[in-house]
Amino acid sequence: MISASGIAGIMALSVSQRIQELGIRTALGQPRKSLVRMVVRQGLRVSLAGTALGLLGAVALGRLLSSLLYATSPTDAITFAAVSLLFVAVAALACFIPARRVTHIDPFTALRQE
Repeated sequence: MISASGIAGIMALSVSQRIQELGIRTALGQPRKSLVRMVVRQGLRVSLAGTALGLLGAVALGRLLSSLLYATSPTDAITFAAVSLLFVAVAALACFIPARRVTHIDPFTALRQE
């Protein structure tokens, strides 16, 4: 939940900072579906990079803490895969919500903002 709220907050901030750019894209005729796809793709790219770095860190720390683990291996592939898939699914949803907000931007209002 903390990761999802953090990703959603960062994506909402990113979208609000780029309102003029997205308004110009809309005014020039870029389809709204394309804008949503672009914003979600950018958010997922960051989330996938973070997931990859997190997996590397978990493997390294798992080996360090292997003496404290009970009845599990330090590199339990099923757990790593399940948590990674869950995180990416939550990140996709957290990216889609602010991206959907992009479709409601009025291009003329966005262009007038400073």
